[in-house]
Amino acid sequence: MGKNKKIGSLFNQLENLITQNERKIDLLKQLKQAYLQKIFNQELRFTGFSDDWEERDLSAISDKVTEKNKENQFSETFTNSAEYGIINQRDFFDKDISNEKNLNGYYIVHENDFVYNPRISNYAPVGPIKRNKLGRTGVMSPLYYVFRSRGVDKKYLEYYFDTTAWHIFLKMNGDSGARSDRFAIKDSVFNQMPIPYPTIGEQEQIGSFFEKLDKAIPLHQQKLNLLKKQKQAYLQKMFI
Repeated sequence: MGKNKKIGSLFNQLENLITQNERKIDLLKQLKQAYLQKIFNQELRFTGFSDDWEERDLSAISDKVTEKNKENQFSETFTNSAEYGIINQRDFFDKDISNEKNLNGYYIVHENDFVYNPRISNYAPVGPIKRNKLGRTGVMSPLYYVFRSRGVDKKYLEYYFDTTAWHIFLKMNGDSGARSDRFAIKDSVFNQMPIPYPTIGEQEQIGSFFEKLDKAIPLHQQKLNLLKKQKQAYLQKMFI
């Protein structure tokens, strides 16, 4: 077999592997969405849990973060992306949007704090709520609503906000008419959002289940990225 034929055969194998991994990623994402709906609707329950779920207002399981970066102690600005979660602002926009001189008016966001971004997008029709999983502290614009959970499993709460169940409350009590790109809701009303509240044991089980599912997606994504790089390398060799 000639050199070009060997490369062509490898190229075809890579194409098949790329397609397979793309399908796996799509299936895992679809599976996560299906489980989110069924578990938070209580259609599916983990073995050993049968107690009725309670319902608690957000104010009963969280506190609004009002700590400002008055002494400019922190300089890294975060943003809340509906698709990627809480990330460094420069990584998301490819430049700094905030003015370092004005960061003393920004809220301090610690690890595991939750952030509501009222900006509407295709991914988040009422804006996303995400948890800071960066492992470090930063600051965010006062346009965001930052809150710190208590008495609830953080992973469980994080994945509840990956559902669309809470959107109904916001749509009934908020307003997207003032600005077409931003959802408006008063803090005092936002705080009344009802949160389903199973036992802590069941919360932990649910949180761990979705965390394992989430970890599988980036592993396949890394493999896919590597295969695409290999494809590019073989393509270059074919045309040298």
